[in-house]
Amino acid sequence: MKILVACEESQAVTKELRKLGHEAYSCDLIECSGGHPEWHIKQDVIPLLNGKCSFYTCDGIQHKILSKWDLIIAHPPCTHLSSTGQWAYKKGKPISLREDAVDFFMKFVNADCDRIAIENPVGIMSTRYQKPNQIIHPWQFGDEAEKTTCLWLKGLPKLQPTKIVGKGETFDYVNPKTGGIKHYPKWMMDALKAKTPEERSRLRSKTFPGIALAMATQWTNVPNLIDLVEKID
Repeated sequence: MKILVACEESQAVTKELRKLGHEAYSCDLIECSGGHPEWHIKQDVIPLLNGKCSFYTCDGIQHKILSKWDLIIAHPPCTHLSSTGQWAYKKGKPISLREDAVDFFMKFVNADCDRIAIENPVGIMSTRYQKPNQIIHPWQFGDEAEKTTCLWLKGLPKLQPTKIVGKGETFDYVNPKTGGIKHYPKWMMDALKAKTPEERSRLRSKTFPGIALAMATQWTNVPNLIDLVEKID
């Protein structure tokens, strides 16, 4: 299968797809941190969404896709879409940033591809577009961590949990002004220790290994995905 993994610098999903023999490419505006520049496209992903395109990977090699992509897995940035970030707009953050993010999300929804998965945390797309088809957590796929992950699916079955484990460590944060207590998973607290906002954002958005493996195996190893989806629905 020819597969586009959009907005993925970590290459977590791309590497699992490549292990299975698929022609998968990660695409992002920044360099990849997954160690495989020969699979990474550093450019705006929008011109590539409908397939029938050519592009260069970061090793300088040109590739051509002669038809539509067989599968698109997208991880659009959640900074302006997540529920936790909406307070900033009440304090004067430009609404145009949020509207641009919504428009970017919808570009994936409307891409000319029969099989599409869009991943994001809980946020405004549940009302601006529609509720997600599925909500998953890393602890359902072998990683001891809690991270609410929404999936909007087209032509794909819901992911089936592969290994239920504990939900991992959490830390209590006491707001010095209100005295209120919030519980944060360890992975998030570790990400907040990063030196720059860009690095914190990358760490928060990385796909956990178990989920990446499930996406790669379950969404490419089904004889007739469309028939299966119809049966599930």
